[in-house]
Amino acid sequence: MADHQAFHVSTLLARQDKPRKRANARMRHMMRAIGLARQALGTTSPNPAVGAVVVKGGAVVGSGHTMPPGGNHAEIEALLMAGEAARGATLYTTLEPCCHFGRTPPCTRAIVAAGIKEVRAAVQDPNPVVAGQGMAELESNGIRVSVGEESETAAELYEAFTKHILTGLPFVISKFAMSLDGKIASHTGDSKWVTGPEARARVQEIRRGIDAVMVGVNTVLIDNPQLTARNGNGEPLSRQPLRVVLDSQAHTPIDARLLSEPGSTLIVVTKDAPEPGVATLTSAGAEVLRLEAGPDGRPDLSALMAELGKRGVVSLFAEAGGTLQGALFDSGIVDKVYAFIAPVIIGGLGASSPVEGIGAIRMANAVRMERSRMERIGDDWLVTGYPHRNRQGG
Repeated sequence: MADHQAFHVSTLLARQDKPRKRANARMRHMMRAIGLARQALGTTSPNPAVGAVVVKGGAVVGSGHTMPPGGNHAEIEALLMAGEAARGATLYTTLEPCCHFGRTPPCTRAIVAAGIKEVRAAVQDPNPVVAGQGMAELESNGIRVSVGEESETAAELYEAFTKHILTGLPFVISKFAMSLDGKIASHTGDSKWVTGPEARARVQEIRRGIDAVMVGVNTVLIDNPQLTARNGNGEPLSRQPLRVVLDSQAHTPIDARLLSEPGSTLIVVTKDAPEPGVATLTSAGAEVLRLEAGPDGRPDLSALMAELGKRGVVSLFAEAGGTLQGALFDSGIVDKVYAFIAPVIIGGLGASSPVEGIGAIRMANAVRMERSRMERIGDDWLVTGYPHRNRQGG
């Protein structure tokens, strides 16, 4: 009797364990697709970086990620690898498959033709020409569909694409590194280095996935940065983010390092910038963009965001000093914050702060972070958050 009861209990437990094992397997497959999408970050813009995995009988038979613009989407890459094994298989994709003609044909048609029996997408495509229609088309062709697998993790991949596709504007990321007492440099201006090598490596990782890096002319004059995306060996990548310098009066030196690095540099000046300075920068290889001045006398930031959006800049990484960071927050256009905090005390009454500008009049108007998280990186800490929209520009 005891043996019979033990057998019954073990059978019951095994049956209960099956759904959990299936859920774990689905999670692993989707996380693999998310990892593939991350590999494509920075190479697909203005298209979103997508990862896809084809699974049959519990085994991965095909995988891929979005290729550079004009190339295959992730689903097509995965289907090509799977070949005939795709028939009757399940497709995991980080973003709802497209159902419209762009530079390439609709992925939905290829999925139907390949004989896929089920499609599991992490998030719905925010593009209004897709936005649920891709999954509806698949379902109308007898394919089982679902959306939401690991959606929270995948959604961060598409936060910049979502803003750009809905507004035409870039997703603006504010990044700064500061000491425990809120300084980004000593009172003499020395800022190398506030954080350690691990934190700087993380910044390079972020740079590799964005479309443009922005600084003010003071950062160029003081730090003379390269603003390049580099690999783990410190070598510049073949694909570089656009370098954007806000320089009202065309003061950027022609021997500035960023002018001789691989990639393109855009110097943004006001309409009254001296023509000789503009001509000198142009001859040095930079593109100079003239914009109307804002209330602070610098190039109007809203006009700049609109122009960058038209140029296909989906994500903008502001690595600026306190003056420009303050202007960005005062204008209410920051979408995300990366704040690196080093366990050091710099001190000094005249030492610079990471965010200056006008700032909050009252604490009730301070920019509060939502969905914030903290991560240890080497000896430093990284705080990531999203400014509360009702507080910015307060």
